[in-house]
Amino acid sequence: MKIAIAGGTGLVGKALSNSLSKKGHTVLVLTRSDSRGSISDNTRYVPWLNKGNQPEKELEDLDALVNLAGSTINSRWTDKGKELIVNSRLNTVDELAKIIQNLNIKPKVFINASAIGFYGTSENQIYTEESTKPGTDFLADTVVKWESAVKQIEDLGLRTVLCRFGVILDAKEGALPRVALPYRFFIGGTIGNGQQWLSWIHINDVVRGILFAIENSELTGPVNFTAPEPIKMKDFGKTLSHVIHRPHWLPVPSFALRLLLGEMSLLVLEGQKVLPSKLLNHGFSFQYPHLDAALEEIFNK
Repeated sequence: MKIAIAGGTGLVGKALSNSLSKKGHTVLVLTRSDSRGSISDNTRYVPWLNKGNQPEKELEDLDALVNLAGSTINSRWTDKGKELIVNSRLNTVDELAKIIQNLNIKPKVFINASAIGFYGTSENQIYTEESTKPGTDFLADTVVKWESAVKQIEDLGLRTVLCRFGVILDAKEGALPRVALPYRFFIGGTIGNGQQWLSWIHINDVVRGILFAIENSELTGPVNFTAPEPIKMKDFGKTLSHVIHRPHWLPVPSFALRLLLGEMSLLVLEGQKVLPSKLLNHGFSFQYPHLDAALEEIFNK
C-alpha cells in the first residue's frame, strides 16, 4: 500500500512509519522541515506547509492518509498553550482538506488522531463509541472541535476514522517514562486518590489498530484505541512497581500535582473507563490486552 503520514515524527508517527516500512508498504512522511529524499528504501519525506511546497504532486493514488499532527498536550496549559493545542490541530486538518481537494485520485481512507478526552472524566461511567455526549473540560472541547473539522474531509467522499487514543504506553516517550521515574528512585506510589481509571494501550497495538482501520472498510467514525482492560490508577502503580521491582509506597497528593501542572493535572488525577467496542466487534485482536504483559514487554524485553 501507499500511505502518507502527517505528524510522522511523533511517538505514534515514528512507530507507524517504521512498522509500515518493514512490512514493505510505501510510506510518505509529510514534514515542515527542509528534509527531503528517502529515510529508508520505501519511506521518504514530502515537504509541506512552507511557501512553494506542492505535496499533492506526490500524494496521488494513496491507499490511506493518516493525520497524527498537532502540538503536544504534555505542556503547561497556559492560555497561549491552549490556543496552540487547538489551532495546530484545526489548521492541519484544513490544510489536508485543501490537498485532498486538489488530488485527481483521492485516498481510500482518511485516518485522523483524536483522544478519549472527548468523554470527559468520571470514576463511575463506562464509555464506548456509543457514548455521544462530550465532556465539558478543555480536552473534551478540543476533541469536539478537532473531530468536527474532519467532517469537511468526510464530505469529500472519503471514509474517515477518528482514532480516540487512550494513554499510550511506550518505553521512551509519552506519559509512562514520567510516571515510572519516581519508582526508579524508590519513591513511587499512588497518584491522587487512586480511584481514577486509566484507559491505556500499548504502542504496538496502536500501530496494529491503525493498520487494521486502514484495511477494514467497515470501520468509520470514532474508534476507541484503548486496551480492553482499563485499570484504576492505584492498581496501575502496583503493577508497575512489581514489573520494575521497585516499592509502591509514597502517595503523590492531588494538590501537589495541581500546583505543579495546573489544569493539565487532570490527565493523571482524573480519568475515564473507556472500552474499545468497535475494534473488538470488528474482530481486532489485541497483542497486549493485559497491563502486566504490556509493561513486561516495555521494561523487560
